[in-house]
Amino acid sequence: MTDHEFITTELLDDGAICRIMLNRQRNAQNRGLLVELDEAFLAAERDDQVKEIILGAEGSVFSAGHDTGSKQSIAEFMPGPDQHPSMTINGGTRQAAEKLFLQEWHYYFQNTRRWRDLRKITIAQVQGHVISAGLMLMWACDRIVAAQDTRFSDVVGQRLGMCGVEYFAHPWEFGPRRTKQLLLTGDSIDAEEAYRLGMPAEIAPEAELADKTLELARRVAKMPTMAAMLIKESVNQSVDNMGFQNALKACFTLHELNHAHWAWVHEDHFPVGRAEDGIMGAVTPPHPGYGTKDKKESTE
Repeated sequence: MTDHEFITTELLDDGAICRIMLNRQRNAQNRGLLVELDEAFLAAERDDQVKEIILGAEGSVFSAGHDTGSKQSIAEFMPGPDQHPSMTINGGTRQAAEKLFLQEWHYYFQNTRRWRDLRKITIAQVQGHVISAGLMLMWACDRIVAAQDTRFSDVVGQRLGMCGVEYFAHPWEFGPRRTKQLLLTGDSIDAEEAYRLGMPAEIAPEAELADKTLELARRVAKMPTMAAMLIKESVNQSVDNMGFQNALKACFTLHELNHAHWAWVHEDHFPVGRAEDGIMGAVTPPHPGYGTKDKKESTE
């Protein structure tokens, strides 16, 4: 497999299983990481030996969401030697809302939909915090195995004044009223509550997480590939016929309208809310809401 800067990949069991690991500080998603992840997913999809793909993450956090402020991420966006090549294609040279719409469509929305529909079975291995855009990576996978300490949240409503992330699967995964509560408050839920909602297939002690995920991947890798693919496709098409894909597209448009609102409000056209707009701020941790016995428990 190709060497990358922000992820690692390895083939296991004579190539039957491909394990992709995010490998960045708090696994915050800069453009380079997302492009490398897309390349790795598509390479595994092309490889006829691969039957199952594991998506995991190094460190104590599966993903802290989109990287909106590190020096590296800012450099990727700005003209200069460190600008990422994707910033000059797929709408990157357009202006205003058109530029943001096209860039987010390609690198936050359409790529996640593509990963959800890969012609291989995928399994997410998650631990620590799964925050905002981290949910998108996890939800794109067919199954989830979570460490016991995992917490799930989308804090962009509280931190950025946004109506959730670009791939808005929340009502399908959390349920409609739980989604409203989590987005309006910035609350998080723990692994046990997520399991009751049907998100993780298994919960494991963190020390056993990798082994448990690999065990489940091996069970599916023994299946005939045609049967596994059609099981996945049958479920995905059923949900799509219930309106899943149309809902995703509609909510992505609302997400871009939300950006346009903030760009209109701010003199410098900054496309998300700021503290002066009543936003809580990016340093505030997700509140330990549902599934937490001790409400004073820290989430950091």
